Amino acid sequence: MIRISRTPLRVSFFGGGTDYAAYFEQFPGTVVGTTINLYVYIIALPMPDFCEQKYRFLYRMNESVNSIEEITHPVIRAVLREEQYHAPLNVAIMADVPAGTGLGSSSSFTVGFVNLIKALKGVPLNRYALARRAIHIEHDVLNENVGVQDQIHAAYGGLSRYSFHREEFSIHPIRINVDCQHALDQSMFLLYTEIARRASESVAQQLENTRAGRVEKELAHLVKLAEQSVAVLEQQSPHQMLKELGCLLNDGWQTKKNLSAWVTSPKIDEMYEAALRLGAYGGKLCGAGAGGFIFVLAPHHLHRDFVERFGEGNVMRITTEMTGSRVTTLGDEMQLPTAAGFYAGVQ
Repeated sequence: MIRISRTPLRVSFFGGGTDYAAYFEQFPGTVVGTTINLYVYIIALPMPDFCEQKYRFLYRMNESVNSIEEITHPVIRAVLREEQYHAPLNVAIMADVPAGTGLGSSSSFTVGFVNLIKALKGVPLNRYALARRAIHIEHDVLNENVGVQDQIHAAYGGLSRYSFHREEFSIHPIRINVDCQHALDQSMFLLYTEIARRASESVAQQLENTRAGRVEKELAHLVKLAEQSVAVLEQQSPHQMLKELGCLLNDGWQTKKNLSAWVTSPKIDEMYEAALRLGAYGGKLCGAGAGGFIFVLAPHHLHRDFVERFGEGNVMRITTEMTGSRVTTLGDEMQLPTAAGFYAGVQ
């Protein structure tokens, strides 16, 4: 029986950087963002015991091994080891966009793979436990420099405010009305910078600055913007909502650039300013910085102008996705990636 997990990627609007333990162990952190209609897909087929190789994984590499310890992919190896999953397994990994574009694909993969293995074991997790398990894998087992918003976004889905303080996190869905939700979905664009991200340098410097207290004011301001954005998103006027949200996004982007010298570059700044000149309400670079996608909020009729300015392959319209990671069996209704999907969309 073929099992498929589909896990959404995310766009963080406000508060990125306050979801790292270096910050929220001292001060309450807050993030407002949404999962989007771009996904990581993991397709699994259990194999009979007599197969030549016990484990086969197809992503940007092709692995065929006989033991968990031989597996190169760190997340796959860690999850199988932690879950003590020893049955033969054939897995293919695909995504709608490449890795390293600032949309949280690495954590979406972790959430999706944990969800899939739990389903294969017949012990599915609720969303809270799924997020916690993925955070444990990335933080405690792999010791990765990642925050906690991406795993929670991927597990829960939807447009929400997430709060973090010490050992606890809480989820508050945004109470956006139908007209404002429609306007938001018509106005979200991703602009590809064509720059390979160096997020590790940006994150390392940002965390160093956080621990040293050098960006305490900036991070507190990002928390404030996140809190303010809830009232903006929950108001009644779609046009006013978009304008005010754009202003907050621009404020947040200018603040984010002070977290690390690696966040932006002349090309990224020029692309962002060009989007504003074309009529965008506001936006920000996705993820920790240095490259990947720029998220912009703009009137939907600007799509053609964006394509002419940035190139058709570099402009993508997105909408909110209200469902988090889920697992289904082949034959159940689920949209699969097209032939243009990326093998190894995750690291």
